[in-house]
Amino acid sequence: MAELDKLGLLKANLGITSEARDQYLNSILESVTAELYDKGLSVSDSDSVAVMLLVDYAAWRFRNRGEGAMPRNIQYRLHNLMLGQVSGSA
Repeated sequence: MAELDKLGLLKANLGITSEARDQYLNSILESVTAELYDKGLSVSDSDSVAVMLLVDYAAWRFRNRGEGAMPRNIQYRLHNLMLGQVSGSA
């Protein structure tokens, strides 16, 4: 999945149709991708589950400016991705 597809998914999640915030949204996507990589997770473009986690995480980050507790559904999916990648590499 190309970067534009991730951006398109994020914009659809947020209900944004204009291009005015694209640079900011791309920065959030890059930041979340780097954060997941630092936690030992790789977000492959071919893994639709990981891409949707990335998009939902970025949408939460945009809406809440990263403040407050991470929603349980994102925590749950993040933990499942961690376990899946650890068990897959063993």
